[in-house]
Amino acid sequence: MYLKQLALQGFRNYEEQTLELSAPKVILVGENGQGKSNLLEAVELLATLKSHRAAKDRDLVQQGSSSGLIRALVSSRYTVAELTVLVRESGRRVLQVNRQTAGRRLDFLGHLNAVQFSCLDLELARGAPELRRAWLDGLLVQLEPVYDYIADQYSNILRQRNALLKRLRQGGESATLSPEGEAELSSWDQQLATMGSHIIRRRQRGLTRLSPLAQGWHQALSSGAETLDLVYEPNLTAPAEDKARLEAQFLDALARRRAQEVQLGTTLVGPHRDEISLWLNQTPAKAYASQGQQRTLVLALKLAELALIESVLEEPPLLLLDDVLAELDLKRQRQLLEVLETRFQTLITATHLERFGEKWLDSAQIFQVSAGCLSPVWRSELI
Repeated sequence: MYLKQLALQGFRNYEEQTLELSAPKVILVGENGQGKSNLLEAVELLATLKSHRAAKDRDLVQQGSSSGLIRALVSSRYTVAELTVLVRESGRRVLQVNRQTAGRRLDFLGHLNAVQFSCLDLELARGAPELRRAWLDGLLVQLEPVYDYIADQYSNILRQRNALLKRLRQGGESATLSPEGEAELSSWDQQLATMGSHIIRRRQRGLTRLSPLAQGWHQALSSGAETLDLVYEPNLTAPAEDKARLEAQFLDALARRRAQEVQLGTTLVGPHRDEISLWLNQTPAKAYASQGQQRTLVLALKLAELALIESVLEEPPLLLLDDVLAELDLKRQRQLLEVLETRFQTLITATHLERFGEKWLDSAQIFQVSAGCLSPVWRSELI
């Protein structure tokens, strides 16, 4: 998979900019706050339709504009596709594939695959469970775009069930539900259990495939000194492969927690409360791993993501590295850059070029980023 062209208009701090990509390695160099991360964010949106930096589309639109446009030309082993995402300050996004409107997110996802690694990802090892859930869910969307629909449906059901629980609590039904309240809640229970079981099963399946790859990379990065384990810890204990049993246990758990849920006005059972725990040498990494160990762990996860996507889709994804070299010591920097070589098209941001070896600089396109403007840096200028 290869990103050949990226055009931005009214996106973040880019008024209008087109980037022609002709090398497997692209280095974006510039001071902080100039727009390097914004460019990688645009590629992330094309791959996942999500940004880990912005919760609302209006945050993506350049100040003074009513909309922002991202357009890319992507080459894969089978086809070349033009992808367009139009984000607005108000209103829905417009998605296009080859200038044809994609009516569903599902019709857009899968044309571009990318793995992003930024300094924010270091929180995967030490941060809250929702970060690890979001990380795994993002990977699953790229492996199986229909997962985006499943997760969206679950979120909608959960939101409406929580709204009902709040209404029941405000109506004083926390002790005994009325027949009407019981019937309405039971309906949402069934929908939640059905869609939640799909999520649990796919998360477990994805983590089972990712784990040996992450363990292998971690063994290499730590020179065999540590072992890594990834454990999915759902609310429910039924085997993920047994869908009927899992769904029945889901419904039973909801029934047992019903009074408490009505009292609190929120749903206490389901994959929105699950944990993906990371262990080093059979010890929780979140509590006991050093900063260096946490960095190695997250690097292993990202390299495993690359390998898994390539294995499943039979094509290497793009790699987006957002100022991570500054977060890694010299040994880990060298390991990362050596691993990549030309296997994955890589877009990497940096404030200086000193961290890159001659081999990288000789084979890379280099762009200076300044206030949302890109200008090429020729190799002869660095000598």
